[in-house]
Amino acid sequence: MGPDFNACLHFFGEVSLLSIIQAAGWPIWPLLLCSVLALAIIIERAVNLQAKKIAPAELLDDVLEQIQNRPLSINEIENLKTQSFLGQLIVEGLALQKHPQDLNFERSLGFQLESKGKEIAAQLEKHLSSLATLASASPLLGLLGTVIGMIEIFASQSTSSALPADLGLGISMALYNTAMGLVIAIPSLIAWRAFRSKVDGFVVQLEVASERLLMARLQIEASH
Repeated sequence: MGPDFNACLHFFGEVSLLSIIQAAGWPIWPLLLCSVLALAIIIERAVNLQAKKIAPAELLDDVLEQIQNRPLSINEIENLKTQSFLGQLIVEGLALQKHPQDLNFERSLGFQLESKGKEIAAQLEKHLSSLATLASASPLLGLLGTVIGMIEIFASQSTSSALPADLGLGISMALYNTAMGLVIAIPSLIAWRAFRSKVDGFVVQLEVASERLLMARLQIEASH
């Protein structure tokens, strides 16, 4: 290995998180708070935005096949509600009963499914706006730390008793805050785009499922 690589290993071996925090000064604390919040949101969304919790494969097909023969039992309905968001949508679509004098059943059922779909979409997007805000704000907070570090540099050089250590302190504060802001912003932005894409895909799946459920209900009611 070359001398540059060995120098890097030596540097990272001597630099600890505590020393970085001390060198970065007080502007690092808002960035650390942003990092904790961003990490918590990423973990929470990664756990909850799983296909089995949103729209399990074959669930709609199984339910549509079953309701062709008999209504769902109370236990089956409760299981659907707790199983996934698609299950909640299915239960919503099956809950509305058609009355003989109801001439707007299709419209009422479509409105009910649309309202439930919007509610589910809002739950899928939970915390994503906060994650986007953290991704946008972190570089700005890092820039704030950089400006404060530069102010420290100029303030230390304005006195006749300025020491090289004061110059190094201001530079380290500026660079550490800039780096910390980018370290938070880049993964947060990547995670936000990934989650945004997953949510959009789930919303499309739920819209298609809603249309299939609507057509199935109309066919069943027409056959009775």
